[in-house]
Amino acid sequence: MIKHICFDLDGTLVDSRDTILKSTKAALDKLEINYNIDEDVFTNMIGKHFVDIFNEANIENVDFDEFISIYKSYYFDFIDSSVLYPGVIDTLKFLNEKQIMVSLLTTKVQEQADKIIDHFNLRASFDYVMGRRDGLAHKPSPAPLLYICNELKVDPSETLMVGDTELDIQCGKNAESKTCGVLYGYRNKEHIEKEKPDYIVSGLEELKHLLG
Repeated sequence: MIKHICFDLDGTLVDSRDTILKSTKAALDKLEINYNIDEDVFTNMIGKHFVDIFNEANIENVDFDEFISIYKSYYFDFIDSSVLYPGVIDTLKFLNEKQIMVSLLTTKVQEQADKIIDHFNLRASFDYVMGRRDGLAHKPSPAPLLYICNELKVDPSETLMVGDTELDIQCGKNAESKTCGVLYGYRNKEHIEKEKPDYIVSGLEELKHLLG
């Protein structure tokens, strides 16, 4: 029985591709760092740490602390380029009415995660919001999901981790939770199937059927 659903943010609840891309370019321009970003390739890397993204994109000589600081300062200049995916509001309402606990787990820093949830007026729908925190490993480590489960006093085996990337599915598996991959985010169907999640949905409202 599922008592708790933990959602990823980018590519799962929010289509933030353009906001992330615009903020990244603005920060790199500010730092006067040369880059040649293929937008489709970049989209397929969203969810990974920027260190890994820049390594794969051959963007060099980046002071990541400085980059992240500038990136965050620009992010909300472009927040109106982000939109909720279809079915998010109705699905969260359904889960709240079913008294299934709802949490968020994102690799964005805590302050940024909180601001985004508040921007979309979703705070009341969540029992816990978890961003990246110092001293705690991020996805695909199970550590942040186990932390959430502990805070909500729910067993990981009664938890469903929902996300659009390999990091989300691996995190859930590593925590010994159920996993659900979504097909509308930043990874293709083949990529998701390769991770062998317990469930795969093409739209978020399909969770209603999974949960009866």
